[in-house]
Amino acid sequence: MNFLRQPLSMLILATVAAACGGGDKASVTSAESPVATPTATTPAPRYDAAAFFTTTSYSLASGYAWSPDDTALLVSSDHTGIFNVYALAAADGAKTPLTDSTTDSTFAVSWFPDDARVLFSADQGGNELDHLYVRELSGETRDLTPGDNLKAEFLGWSGDGEFFFAYTNERDAQAFDVYRYSSKDYARTMIFENVDAFDISGVAPDGSVIAMVKPRTSADSDVYVLDTTASDSVPQLITAHEGNVSHGVYAFTRDSRKLVYSTNEHGEFDQAWSYDLGSGEKAPLVSADWDVMFVSFSQSGRYRVSATNDDARTVIRILDNKTGKELELPGLPPGDLAQIRFSRAEDRVALMLSSDTSPNDVYTVDLAAGKSIRLTTALNPTIDEAHLVASEVVRYKSYDGVEIPSILYRPTGSSATHKVPALVWVHGGPGGQSRTGYSATIQHLVNHGYAILAANNRGSSGYGKTFFHLDDKKHGEVDLQDIVHAKTYLASLEWVDGERIGIIGGSYGGYMVGAALAFEPEVFDVGINIFGVMNWVRTLTSIPPWWESFKEALYDEMGDPATDGERHRRISPLFHAQNITKPLLVVQGANDPRVLQVESDEIVAAVRANEIPVEYVLFADEGHGFTKRENRIKASEAYVTFLDQYLKVQ
Repeated sequence: MNFLRQPLSMLILATVAAACGGGDKASVTSAESPVATPTATTPAPRYDAAAFFTTTSYSLASGYAWSPDDTALLVSSDHTGIFNVYALAAADGAKTPLTDSTTDSTFAVSWFPDDARVLFSADQGGNELDHLYVRELSGETRDLTPGDNLKAEFLGWSGDGEFFFAYTNERDAQAFDVYRYSSKDYARTMIFENVDAFDISGVAPDGSVIAMVKPRTSADSDVYVLDTTASDSVPQLITAHEGNVSHGVYAFTRDSRKLVYSTNEHGEFDQAWSYDLGSGEKAPLVSADWDVMFVSFSQSGRYRVSATNDDARTVIRILDNKTGKELELPGLPPGDLAQIRFSRAEDRVALMLSSDTSPNDVYTVDLAAGKSIRLTTALNPTIDEAHLVASEVVRYKSYDGVEIPSILYRPTGSSATHKVPALVWVHGGPGGQSRTGYSATIQHLVNHGYAILAANNRGSSGYGKTFFHLDDKKHGEVDLQDIVHAKTYLASLEWVDGERIGIIGGSYGGYMVGAALAFEPEVFDVGINIFGVMNWVRTLTSIPPWWESFKEALYDEMGDPATDGERHRRISPLFHAQNITKPLLVVQGANDPRVLQVESDEIVAAVRANEIPVEYVLFADEGHGFTKRENRIKASEAYVTFLDQYLKVQ
């Protein structure tokens, strides 16, 4: 989780946010019509955090996920308690470990085009300084981006498989240069020296064009393309416009003739448009009444995959460009699809499927036979899925009548005669989004009798650009009032104990916890701050150097510390900690480069000076989000233990 918005290409970590994905569409209600989800008459059996986090996480490689012979899939998994890379047999799901780290998580990137070598990435203790590695056929590994204090990322393969592309900030910590690597001997050539710190977005399959984004403000950004075949080429603007319009990059077509980019110029939501690199012609490609999340293509270009963010759920569509019809994926159970990966022969599809009560599992679909195979069972078999709860999309009105979309989880056994305590869950960002789907942390809390309302306060992504910008330079003010009214909404539900409602959140959500306790000290009964910003003055002047490309956009939204320091101090919980009178739990990673450990150290000391109960959990080997299972277990147990002591009726 982070304090940057998704359009700035920063991901929200699922360790402290509701995981992406989800099940069937639920009804939508408002505070005037409280939900009445049917529940069991008795609470479900209690499971400890270890049971939920022994659930295994899987993720398909972003590059070639299918091996050259289509017999295995390349996946990341925390099967051992820490993420490593595995070959997953496409026939039966048998796992073969390809990395065996016991310290730093490693993540699958891609098979090589023509042999069983593997690219993978890893940082050091959560410091986000990722390096790109290759696993040779011998099993030996090699760092392809050696050096200290650098960050690298894979960009893709050339269409002929002779090269792959990556970027690193080794030359300048604030800018990522693009390199072409030989697939044979890893010899590399710089193909773009990024002196103006563009946000690099992709390379055409033939290597002739680089796409990049230049954020100007949080509402305005442009796409540029660079011709790599000309030595004197400079980035060319392709999205000239007037006013505030946000643009981004989805993908190049496989023939390298067109770039598919995002724009919200034509309405509230991001649409996918194509740009002909030869003629400059633009044309609409994919649009909906929701944001288009991504567009990608199968290796041959026959199939186009697109996704929309449909009221906090992902809806996938696959177009067969040969027939002009949408491709059906038969034999799959209900749930949300993600990470669609076509086999090399394009006769099978690998994907992830999840729901509120079932974490991501790997499936393959045989398109000719019309059947699917489930290769993994991620949910811990000691947990009966029937004991978990599905979420419901709800809406409540804030102080000024603005409707706030949210995700509600109701514990089994709750009723008007058996009211339960509740938590308002605040996502990171600030422009993130709480979404439906499986979350071990949320299910653990709900299983222990705590209702959860994951509020998408104004400023959240996914609900149109107007809603997205309602909190610009008003953080800790209008968005905080949305969270205060989330408590009011929960208290209106007949099965919630309105006298026992707390707040929990990570990163920007952690900031909202601190803000709620400091600026609205009588609203919530407890707070759980997971690596939250407590001092905006410090945080906005100590951002990682590799955020240079979108620093101006961040300052446009949050305020420039050079001119808005007084407001930053006014909205920072640390400088108002004397107002905090409710019990507080703080959880932090020592290697966090975004929200420094000192942020948590200082708020803990300040609140303890008030003689208020404060508990502090510090992980020496984590960063901005917890990737090691033992740490996730410890954190989740700390949440429940803290809440049982200070929120639940004894």
